[in-house]
Amino acid sequence: MHTSTSGKILPKAIALLALGIAGAVGFTYYLSTSSIHKLLTENYALNQAITNLTTESQIGYATLQSQSNNVDGQLESKLRFVQTDPSNPQQIVSEQIFTVDGDIIHFDALIVKFTDEYVKTGKEKALFLWRRIYGENTPPAQGEAIEIPNTAPERYYAITKALRVKDRDVFWQAIWDLANDPAALSQYGVKAVFGNAIYTRILPNRVYTFKINPSGQIYIETFDAK
Repeated sequence: MHTSTSGKILPKAIALLALGIAGAVGFTYYLSTSSIHKLLTENYALNQAITNLTTESQIGYATLQSQSNNVDGQLESKLRFVQTDPSNPQQIVSEQIFTVDGDIIHFDALIVKFTDEYVKTGKEKALFLWRRIYGENTPPAQGEAIEIPNTAPERYYAITKALRVKDRDVFWQAIWDLANDPAALSQYGVKAVFGNAIYTRILPNRVYTFKINPSGQIYIETFDAK
């Protein structure tokens, strides 16, 4: 009498396939964490680029372009959002136009600090990533992205340039991932700081200047437009 073995072989094959997939995922994760480990512990050019980050005061500004009511009769504000060069606040590195509900605008940023454990100069360094912009009645998660997550911000070109092309995505993805796990790179002296969602009522003929203090907090100063 012939006994079928197909019922026994199929579960084993599925189990082996599952183990293979799990192993591949685990190996990919290992390569990713191993790569960021090597970048933060062995890449001298990256360390120097971060060490050379200047202490900034003015980091950009926003101006109101127009205001109008939408089809539902709700106020909308169209504004120009500008980021400036870290070493020269007069030089524009990027500018964007956003249309936001209402006239009270929130700007959300992630601050990443590199402690003396990493830079080894006695002076903590910091960079920031603009995350999103949204109106008072809009949930933050539904805000419009300012920077594209996991990409290199234009204002930190010097850091990106210090990395080999194949390492650039690895580094910036690890930095962006700190938004979800602020302590992920703490063993290297890198940590994320939250609480940097700032807001203001935006009015015509005003310039809203974004500034950052030595502790990494962003704040707004308002000036009359010239």
